[in-house]
Amino acid sequence: MSHDSGKLYAGVEIGETVYDEDGRTLGTVRGIDDDGFYVLAPEDAPETSLAEARELTGRDYIMWRCWECGEMGKIEGTLPPNCPECDAPREELYYWAED
Repeated sequence: MSHDSGKLYAGVEIGETVYDEDGRTLGTVRGIDDDGFYVLAPEDAPETSLAEARELTGRDYIMWRCWECGEMGKIEGTLPPNCPECDAPREELYYWAED
């Protein structure tokens, strides 16, 4: 990842559409940080289950994290309906693999 003119690059750019290896749309890049990039899934995309998140990350301990305020919490079945810290809607929450 490199910094250039205030933009972050990790092989993708914010707003870029990204695809899986089968050519299916994953969504658009909404953020980039030292851990990688974050994708906003299309509205009609099925929600990823906790088991799928564990399989995708290779980690057993998965939490949720709020895009708006950074709050993190334990997943109890599914993502919460909103962030308990800032009240951001569920669409602003994503799975976070904790070490």
